[in-house]
Formats: sequence, structure tokens, C-alpha cells
Amino acid sequence: MGRRIPQLFAGLALYGVSMALMLRSGLGLDPWDVLHQGLQRSVGLSVGAWVTICGALVLLLWIPLRQRPGLGTVANVLVIGAAMDLTLRIVDDFAALPARIAVTAAAIVLNGLASGLYIGARLGPGPRDGLMTGLHRRTGRSLRLIRTGIELTVLAAGLLLGGTAGVGTVAYALAIGPLVQIFLPWCTAPTPARNSRKG
Repeated sequence: MGRRIPQLFAGLALYGVSMALMLRSGLGLDPWDVLHQGLQRSVGLSVGAWVTICGALVLLLWIPLRQRPGLGTVANVLVIGAAMDLTLRIVDDFAALPARIAVTAAAIVLNGLASGLYIGARLGPGPRDGLMTGLHRRTGRSLRLIRTGIELTVLAAGLLLGGTAGVGTVAYALAIGPLVQIFLPWCTAPTPARNSRKG
């Protein structure tokens, strides 16, 4: 736990930073952030606040799915949105196109690393990941189908509310899976060895 808890919070904070950088680049957001930005533009509050609110609402959907949250699940709801809002206060929009492209690319890589860190801490899935696995378990549908359905639904809702999608959205969708696959083995905390009984 001496490694896992700091790793969890570092990963969640970095995740929020990466999301803020994608927003500041102005080239498109990941599907959930398209929804969060659309809610911010339509209703008010900050984008980070909507990250937290939506995370909490998704967590409520775990109840009928009989999913059990862990420390990482609760921390996910509380930390990512706060880290995103703090970064947005510090970092301004990027104007030059080369800078926007570079920041988008860096943000996607950082997001992959952040995902590897908080997933690798093994302290509970995020609300959205738990929703996916819970629906998979209850419906028997493939994880790919369920994840795609969820992402397309929130993307469509976000666009209708005024959220921003673009080349960054496509780049994120194509790159995030391979990036997490690369980073996760490096970031996964080792399982404590158990002493075997002799005799």
C-alpha cells in the first residue's frame, strides 16, 4: 500500500492534467469530456465540476449492477475533476496550430500513462470502467460493444449540448488503447507474495 496509494493519486491527478491540456489545445476532446464541456456550456459550473458530478451519477448506476467501489473508485470521482479545474486556472489556451498539435499529442500520451498508473494501483476501477464491466457481466455482451456504445452515446449527447469534438477526439480514440497497453505492465503494482504453508 505504500506504493499503491501514492501511485493511485498521482495517476488520477495526471489524468486531470491531461484532460485540461486537451481542452486548452482546442482540437477536440475525448467523448466523456465532450459531454462535460457540453454540460458546462449549457448549464454552467466548471468542466471539472461536471467531471465530478457525472462520475458520481455513474457510480449510482453501479447499485443495480451490484458493483462494489474501492478506494480508487471514490478517489477517481473526487480527484480528477479538481485536478482538471486547477490546471485550467493555470494554463491558458494555445493559439498557434503547431503548439496545439504538440499539446494534444502530449496530453494523449500523458492520459495513457495516467490510466496505467491508477489502474495499475489495483485499488478499484473508475466509475465509467465499472459501468462497462458491470453491464458486460449482467448482459453478457462483449466489452468492446458495451464500451463503444457508451462512448458513442456520451459523445452524441455532448455534441448536442455544444461540446467540442475534432481531430483530437479521433486521435484519442485510436491511441488510448495501445498506450494503456504499453504503460500498464510498467505501472502495475506487484501482488504481495503469500507465505505458503509447509508440512
